[in-house]
Amino acid sequence: MAVKIRLKRLGKIRAPYYRVVVADSRTKRDGRVIEEIGKYHPTEEPSLIDIVSDRAQYWLSVGAQPTEQVRALLKVTGDWQKFKGEPGAEGTLRTKDVAAASGAAEAAVAAVEADAEKLKAKASAAKAEQAEAAAEPAADEAAESDEA
Repeated sequence: MAVKIRLKRLGKIRAPYYRVVVADSRTKRDGRVIEEIGKYHPTEEPSLIDIVSDRAQYWLSVGAQPTEQVRALLKVTGDWQKFKGEPGAEGTLRTKDVAAASGAAEAAVAAVEADAEKLKAKASAAKAEQAEAAAEPAADEAAESDEA
């Protein structure tokens, strides 16, 4: 049986995403698969490429042939170089700057919390003023009744 590592298309029209699958070469593009070893979302920036390296290495070692597109993805992740024993096994995969994005999100959350604290302080000050204003006439009435 000739085994291929190829892409299985999912998603909507003009919004594709793919799964990297191991399948018999005679099956349909989106047909029955032997194993799913990764996913590829080309529309994200940068593209999401998530391939389980040890499973890809296993299937390559037992003779599965990757398609041109999958070979390109394997080169980006470094799995193809690792399989061939070539230098550059770390790959050229770009990742989102998660640390900067999470730092910006934390700063935004802190700003919102500070604004919420200011609003709470204003509300409590307004309540205190209303309570004092209501207490003053009652205190005046009590003082007048004590004098009489």
